[in-house]
Formats: sequence, structure tokens, C-alpha cells
Amino acid sequence: MWLDVVDLRDFYASPLGQVARRLVRRRVRRIWPDVRGMRVLGVGFATPFLRPFRDEAERVVAAMPASQGVLSWPPEGPNLVTLCEDTILPFPDRSFDRVILVHSLEQSEPSRALMREVWRVMTDGGRLIVVAPNRQGLWARLERTPFAHGRPYSVTQLRIMLRDALFTPLQTTGALFLPPVNARLLHAWAWPLDELGARWFPRIAGVVMVEAAKQIYAAPRDGLKVRKAYLPLPERLRLPDRLRLPGGTRRPTAAGYHQKIEPK
Repeated sequence: MWLDVVDLRDFYASPLGQVARRLVRRRVRRIWPDVRGMRVLGVGFATPFLRPFRDEAERVVAAMPASQGVLSWPPEGPNLVTLCEDTILPFPDRSFDRVILVHSLEQSEPSRALMREVWRVMTDGGRLIVVAPNRQGLWARLERTPFAHGRPYSVTQLRIMLRDALFTPLQTTGALFLPPVNARLLHAWAWPLDELGARWFPRIAGVVMVEAAKQIYAAPRDGLKVRKAYLPLPERLRLPDRLRLPGGTRRPTAAGYHQKIEPK
């Protein structure tokens, strides 16, 4: 069940939400310190974390699911947000170099289809950051925060899901180690507490963050004799059954997203 976009907006406008935005944004910026000349996409409710990239990237846009709702962003300029289905992103193939998922994966029921769409719109060698509630953290247990809605993930579950969706996990980190309470003293010490927690108590983070790279497979060439090759394709890119290739070779599609090629 998707959380309404108005509830998300109100949370990030609150003192606790401003602290959460600042802490998660710093972690994202550490992973991607330089995005000059790149195209960045945020899926879900990612706009609180996209502003640092606007003056640096070639293009920054956001996609909000119809089940969640949409809000215009940024407030001071032309709108950069589009409303869409979470399993049908309205962008051409290989459109973005960097993609960030926030308040998206844990609430999307067809999560596998969502990840296939993200794979499709990413450039070859593109990078993805998934921000999801931590199954072992306090933020997934108290409903005063949006991270308590949807399915929380452990680091292992998130890495397995990414590999299954044709991504290679690269690095893992966490954020929001302070308790989700409105206490000014805790908010003042939020960043030192986050640094301490990330170093000594990574399992109790409020959110887990995994950076992953898009997997690309290619058949060997340069004089190597190949009898059979397998090319992974997302479900939306399957070719018709028994497609005839030049020279009379036929290419039958197999189940799933693999395609078997047998030269004649």
C-alpha cells in the first residue's frame, strides 16, 4: 500500500524529517560525489535528495507513482516531476546514468517489474542507489515515520533482490542511527551519531542503502568459436518466438528473461 504524497511532504517538512533528509542526502552524496554531465532520475519520493545534483548534472528529473500521487518540484522553477505507473517509466531505453529509489521499492507490489523498468532506462554501466527501511532498525517499527510503511529489507535481502534483477551490488551503507523522536538535543548531534553508528553499529540503521551497477553480458568474439550463448534481457524486451536471423538461423525465446542462440 502506497503512502500518500501529502503525508511524505508533511514528514519532510517537520523537524525530524529535515534531519532525516539531511542525513540520507549526505550518504547519497558520499556515494556519488561527482555527477557532472550525467542524467539523474529519482523514482518514488526522491525529490528531497535530488537538489544537490541540480547545479551539477546535465539533467535531473523525478518520477512519482500514480498510487502515491505527485507534487510539483522544484518550487522555484519549471516542473521536473512526472506522474506514471511504477512499472511503466515514461522514458526511452538507456536514458539515465544515475537512478535513486526512495520510498518506492518497499511499497511497490510488483517489485520485480519495477526493477526491470529501472534496468531498462539505465545506461550501460549506470549506477543505482536503493534506499529502503532496515528490517532491524527502529525507524521501521514506529509509524510516525514513512519508513515504517511497506516491506522492510535486510542488507542480504536487498542484495539478493538486486542480483535477481540483473544488478551487481557494489557497496552498502546505512543512515538514520538516531531514534525517530522529536528531541532537539538528539537532532543537534544527529551527524556525529550517524557517523558513530555507521562505524560500530551498522545493523541498527534506520535505512539501508545499496549502490549497484547495471549488468551487461556479451557473447565472446575475436575468433572464438561459440556454439551456444545466453543473452539476459528484461521481460519487456523479449523478442517474438522463432525470430529468423540472416542466414536462416532461428532464435527461439526461452522462459524468463534468457534467450538461447544456436548458430546453424
